[in-house]
Amino acid sequence: MNPEELLQTAQKGFHMTLGATAAVIESLQDARKREENTAKLRQDWGQLSEELVQKGQQTEQEARIFVDGLLNQGKSGATSSSGAASAPDMPTAPPEVQQDLQTLTEQLAALRQELEQLRNQQSPD
Repeated sequence: MNPEELLQTAQKGFHMTLGATAAVIESLQDARKREENTAKLRQDWGQLSEELVQKGQQTEQEARIFVDGLLNQGKSGATSSSGAASAPDMPTAPPEVQQDLQTLTEQLAALRQELEQLRNQQSPD
């Protein structure tokens, strides 16, 4: 398996895990979603895994946008002469969600670093 295939497989696994986590969280928060997700477990596993990958990709994009917004908010708040801590148009998330995003971001960074190390080990010198 070449490094590019390994990277794609790892990314797909990450997105599937992220999608499954998002589905579980939705199920815990909403009874209707719980029923939908339970019904999906009865369908073809290949189709379910593709749906989870897509959900994971969407969740990752949303998390990136949110984290980038927080970082930009922090930068603009630090340079603001008015000393305002938050922009009125930026959504805020509960502390648990912010902690989850921070944890996922750290896990993603660790995975990328590990993949880069694997690429460097397998690349011909």
